[in-house]
Amino acid sequence: MAREEVTEIKKRKTRSDKKRDIKPTISLDLKNCIYQLSYITNTPVKDIIETLCVKGIHSRKVIEYLSQYFRRSYEFKSTVYMGDPEKESLQRKYSSNKNERVTTRFTNDSYEAIAQLANALDVTPSKATALLLDASIRNTNLLDAFVKKHLHDHLDNNRMKELRQVLKYINHKNPYDEEISWFTLFSFILEEVKESTSNVKNVIINWLDKHR
Repeated sequence: MAREEVTEIKKRKTRSDKKRDIKPTISLDLKNCIYQLSYITNTPVKDIIETLCVKGIHSRKVIEYLSQYFRRSYEFKSTVYMGDPEKESLQRKYSSNKNERVTTRFTNDSYEAIAQLANALDVTPSKATALLLDASIRNTNLLDAFVKKHLHDHLDNNRMKELRQVLKYINHKNPYDEEISWFTLFSFILEEVKESTSNVKNVIINWLDKHR
């Protein structure tokens, strides 16, 4: 293959893999929540937004919730949600008087998926991202999966097993009728040890050693 052809293929691959910026406007409360999650997990804000939105757009629970606002039809896997053009558009609606813009990036595939959601909601992709982010972070299953994966990436199997035992003990016949999540447990540990999250593994190990 000629060198020029190889170069052109590489250029096309680079362009197809390049992420697209999107800047949703969200409530200040939601922004603070994202930034707290960023601090707790030591993960860039833009990556947290991207991850939650990508997980959310593949979550039936999230799509079910958003479907109440669909003005056009939307297909999710084997389900088609019928839109109603008589519904009020959410484009200019905000959940708070205090709103700020954040920035994230999506792959072309994820961007196209959000664009389809935006079409069903009859809003811009930026607005659809804001709505999707809010719906996703309120889904405790998604948030728990995000934090659990973060812990798994930083801890060995034995430490994760110990954490599971702690969580199991806390939730077994809990007298307060509360279900403690991975996110809650992780937040509690960091609050108690009052250490930097720059080394999550050491923070968790120190906490487990202290409570043995």
